Amino acid sequence: MAGNNDRFVNQIADINADYTKWYTDVCLKSELCDYGPVKGTMVFRPYGYAIWERIQAEADKRFKAHGVQNAYFPMLIPQSFLMREAEHVEGFAPEVATVTHVGNTELGEKLVLRPTSETIIGNMYSKWIDSYRDLPLKLNQWANVVRWEKTTRPFLRTSEFLWQEGHTVFATPEAADADALEMLEVYKDIANNVLALPVLTGRKSEKEKFAGAVATYGMEAMMKDGKSLQSGTTHYLGDNFAKAFDIKFLDKDGTHKYVYQASWGISTRLIGAIIMAHGDERGLCLPPPVAPIQAVIIPIGAAKNPEVDAKSKELFAALEKAGVRVKLDERDQSPGFKFNHWELRGVPVRIELGGRDLAGGVVTACRRDTAEKFTMPIDGSTESVLKLLDEINSNMFKKAEAHTLSHIVRVDKLDEMGAALDGGNFCDAYWCGDRECEDKIKDKFAATSRVMHADQSDAEKHKCVCCGKKAKHRIYFARAY
Repeated sequence: MAGNNDRFVNQIADINADYTKWYTDVCLKSELCDYGPVKGTMVFRPYGYAIWERIQAEADKRFKAHGVQNAYFPMLIPQSFLMREAEHVEGFAPEVATVTHVGNTELGEKLVLRPTSETIIGNMYSKWIDSYRDLPLKLNQWANVVRWEKTTRPFLRTSEFLWQEGHTVFATPEAADADALEMLEVYKDIANNVLALPVLTGRKSEKEKFAGAVATYGMEAMMKDGKSLQSGTTHYLGDNFAKAFDIKFLDKDGTHKYVYQASWGISTRLIGAIIMAHGDERGLCLPPPVAPIQAVIIPIGAAKNPEVDAKSKELFAALEKAGVRVKLDERDQSPGFKFNHWELRGVPVRIELGGRDLAGGVVTACRRDTAEKFTMPIDGSTESVLKLLDEINSNMFKKAEAHTLSHIVRVDKLDEMGAALDGGNFCDAYWCGDRECEDKIKDKFAATSRVMHADQSDAEKHKCVCCGKKAKHRIYFARAY
């Protein structure tokens, strides 16, 4: 067995020695994805796409409980649409891919491949909304977007990626802002309970807000290397896009008014978060709710023992009937090869069944999250596996939460920040609110403000970590992907 383990570990880089290569190795060798033929693009392999399908399913049911309906809007947007909201076009201009020709014919107006859809959706909303009776309007689309990134990495930053974008419309600014905050809580629920991912949520600084928004709220997750991954954002758009696209409604008082909007999105970047928050030296470690395969059964010696073969198939059928996503691995490979294969792919539970197990009336189970190996009675094993999956998800969250909390460091002076960041930590600091201080911290430490702290009660009693002036906000700074 030791020999098999050694060969397996050599498939991926040492997580402690080369975290970047480890991440890429895990993405490719666990067959989540591959590189596309166009630089910066990525191909989802079935195993990786299955994780996204699980995230989609969990998110979609929560959106619908929030009163949201799904729709779909075109990928091609007239360039003039993007130009209508000045801050929006300025924010996205460097990343926009433009279509100029069809065949040899130059287009009369250039088209852009959507970097996001506020503009084209705003155009349609101006047609669909006439009266207060049409509000609120809550739509979401599952789509792809194109942002021509200079530096790319699988799942984290690619020139084309998959996401959902919600676009909601209200009669009042209070309702629109409340929607952005409510959806932030929906995202937090998905992160905590589906992805076993602890997150910090709060308002972004003016520098870090979405182009064209009044306010942006973010969800930040700490990866094992101490960097932050922005894992979801919601935006209060005010009436900025309503004015740009003339989205008005006739109110109860007989006057025409501009609507107020919110937008919100999560993407396939969440798969990167799962990899980097839970993965280890053996590869992926998937939370059960999103694992394409939650349990794998590995028969030992089934070719020579018909009873093992029969019992393995019986157990498979029972687990499948109970709703477990289960795989029976009957390949002509050694047990050690199969153990390593499924450990690399992060399957939460491995079940081994051999002649000795069968004689004892047990199966041998192994948890991917702790590597703990133990036996459990064959009778009642379905209920045991279901309970085990819940325990694994809970344990994975607690483990990630403990890591996050132990790597948040209170920093009061600028000369303390470098050491904290170099140690793989987030900095919990007070800040005056000036862009100049944000820029200085970024230039000096390659760190950015992430989200405001949930507790702002004593912010003004402290001094800015950078300039020493009176603070306005308590905020987290971190290096980020």
